[in-house]
Formats: sequence, structure tokens, C-alpha cells
Amino acid sequence: MVVGTGRTAEAGRAFAPPSCGPDVPDALDDLEKLGITPDDLPDGLVVADEDGRVICFNRAASRITAVRRADAIGRPLERVLPLEDLEGRRWWGLTDPYGGLATRVGQPERNLLLPGGREVLVCARYVRTAPTGPVRRVVVSLRDTEARRRTERSHAELIATVAHELRSPLTSVKGFTATLLAKWERFTDDQKRLMLETVDADANRVTRLIAELLDISRIDSGRMELRRQPVDIGAAVARHIQAHVAAGQSADRFLVRIEHPLPDLWADPDKIDQVLSNLLENAVRHGEGTVTIEVASAPLKNQSAGTAVTVSDEGPGIPEESMGRVFTRFWRGSKRGGTGLGLYIVKGIVEVHGGTITVGRAAGGGAQFRFTLPVGAPAYLL
Repeated sequence: MVVGTGRTAEAGRAFAPPSCGPDVPDALDDLEKLGITPDDLPDGLVVADEDGRVICFNRAASRITAVRRADAIGRPLERVLPLEDLEGRRWWGLTDPYGGLATRVGQPERNLLLPGGREVLVCARYVRTAPTGPVRRVVVSLRDTEARRRTERSHAELIATVAHELRSPLTSVKGFTATLLAKWERFTDDQKRLMLETVDADANRVTRLIAELLDISRIDSGRMELRRQPVDIGAAVARHIQAHVAAGQSADRFLVRIEHPLPDLWADPDKIDQVLSNLLENAVRHGEGTVTIEVASAPLKNQSAGTAVTVSDEGPGIPEESMGRVFTRFWRGSKRGGTGLGLYIVKGIVEVHGGTITVGRAAGGGAQFRFTLPVGAPAYLL
């Protein structure tokens, strides 16, 4: 926050936003110029005067600390915010803003505890009348740590999942290769082939997991790149069905309905293949009965033209209470298996294309996934 010093006391009292006492600090000059008040700030703002008494306590600070504004204004700062560090030491006693080093300008952001053990992120700025003069204002910023904790938990879950998923195939690869190297002459050709095929399959599994991790990184950082070109979505669906038939599925299990003519679709063919592969794999593995794939033109939410692909099955479907978690990380439904990252990546790919994806219940009672992509040539080709 930039602190102004050229404001008179009368002007300060005239501004007096509802989150502050009558002696509102000059530091709020810039907020007034922008037409906002401390209550408009997303983070908690607490300001104490030269005597250490609170003269500003905005709405976010009240929400984070569960202290009413009326109970904060005019009281000593250390009583309104009885902060402790993670080792249980009183923070104000350690930092001593009014009696500490005269060259200190504030405290960097750190995790501290409120009464009851609630964790908050706190940073402070000391406003002095001169570079080494007495502290005139202490400006404290408060931020809830819940969102950060959710992110940290998600990262921890990702690491644990990856470690678990990598351990099994790598153990298999190491075991078979070590056995073959040590006892090559003792095995028949058929036994050697079986071991090498297992190693190959496990190596492919590791490769897929690494690819998923890279996709998640690109989605989360907004760095997923698309190589748009014309895509024949009907031909792409046919290729995936043929792959399932070649793997042992009955051709009668698949029903394809494609509307003709379809508008031109410009997308990244590799990414669209990834979406189709995941949705069809889920329908085949977790669903039952006929797997129906429908491709038709459909408008997006903004009423622009689009192509919609619907994949549905006749299995038990997804419970209503789980619908909102389907596209989150690690969701696996009632059946275990896989990393639970596939649908999260699918949603990210569709949204990077500017499309939407939904999940619901099919007419036959199973799960129904529907994604819609915008059509037409990209702007740089027009």
C-alpha cells in the first residue's frame, strides 16, 4: 500500500469509511482516489495508530478473525489480534513494532495462529514520520490460508498418487530385467517373451502417467498449446471404435449416430483423440450394454456455433451426489483403478479449446458425457 502524508486531519475525518474509526489514517488517500473503501479489499486490513490502538478494521478482517468491528476499533492491536507463531510464541512481543529497530519497515508474510488455532497469513508495514523516526501507523494485512491449504493438499495427494502408480510398474520392470540378466539361459523363448511383454506394458504405463502429469502441469499453468487444424470428428470416433473392437470388444456394442453435414471443426487432433479415448475407455470399462456416440451441431453457451459429441452407456451411471466431483483430480467413482486424472485432463483440454463439457444420466440409465467445441477456422486464418 502506498502511504500518503499530505492529508489534513479534517479531510481524514471527512472520509471516515465505515470500517475505520474517526481518526482514519492518511494511508487511505489512495483508496479514496480510486473510489473504494477498505471494505472493498479482498484481504483483511487492520491499521493501528501511534499508540497501538486499532483505527481501521475492514470487513474481511472481521470475517477472518471472527472479531466484530465495533469490538476492535479503539482497542490495543495486540489484544484485537493476539497472534502467535507456529511454536506458540506471542508475535507482537517478538516483533515489537513500536519499540524495535528504528530502521525496520515491516514484517514479511508468514503463517501465524489466531486463538483457537486458526492459521492466517500475516504481513505488516510500519509507517514512520521519517526514515528512522517513531512508528506512526502499523498496517497489517490478513489472508485466509484455506485456499492455500487446499492447493497444498492437492499437491500432496498428487505426489502420493504418482509415487504409488509408479512403484508398481517400476518394481515389475526392475524384477523382470534383473531376472533375465541373471538367469537368461534358464528360460525358454516363450518365457522370455512373456517377461519382455510385461516389461513393455509396464513401461507404457509409466509413459502414460508421465504424459498425464505433463498435461496437468500445462493445464494448471495455462501453458497448454494447441495445434489447430481441420478435424474429421466422425473419422476420429470410428478409429477409436475400431481399436476397441481389435482389442476384443464386440462391434455390436457400439452405436454411432453422426449428423450430416457437420460444420468445419478446427482443433488439435491429438488432444481430441485424447478426449475421445478417455471417454470411450470409461464407457467400455465402467459402463454396461451399448455404448452410444452421437455427433451433431449444437450451439455453445454464448450461442456461437459448435459441434457436440455425446458418449453414453447403459450401466449403473454416476450417483447424483458425485456429479459435481467427476472432473476433479483423483475421482474414480465406485470402481478403483487408474490414477483418477483422466477426466480432469479431459475437461482441461475441452476448455482450452473454448468448449464445454458436462456429465449427466443417459436415457438408458448409464453415464452420459457431452462435450461441445466451437467450430470455424481460427482468427489468424480469416
